[in-house]
Amino acid sequence: MKKSLITIGTIDRIDLPELDIFDLECKIDTGAYTSTIHYSKADVVEKDGKSQLHFCVLDKWHPQFNDTVHVATDFKEKKVRSSNGESQIRYMVKTKAVLFGKTYPITFTLSNRKKMRFPVLIGKKFLKNKFLVDVALKNVSFLQKE
Repeated sequence: MKKSLITIGTIDRIDLPELDIFDLECKIDTGAYTSTIHYSKADVVEKDGKSQLHFCVLDKWHPQFNDTVHVATDFKEKKVRSSNGESQIRYMVKTKAVLFGKTYPITFTLSNRKKMRFPVLIGKKFLKNKFLVDVALKNVSFLQKE
């Protein structure tokens, strides 16, 4: 039996409880493979012989910026081609995302999205086998919370 997919629009709001961020605007982008989140700083720190990624999401101009330094021990670097065709190396971090009241694991690349309207872009790797995108809809998950 085929699993039924949840219908989502092109824009919504997402909760990232492990990052202490809630109702963050995001763009649903089936043209993007990976999901990405705006970050303001990231540094790799060696501690006890192991690498840790210390990073802050969003930046001081964003109303939900909280200047919290998050630490990831399970992170990678990945070469990503952006929408303008340029390739760059980005850090990848795992966290949890809440949409439609359900918690999902998600992997984000950290990217400078300061000039973009949405600080988070949700790509097809996360959407696959969970969501069906209806381009006529917006904020479906967010409106169900109210």
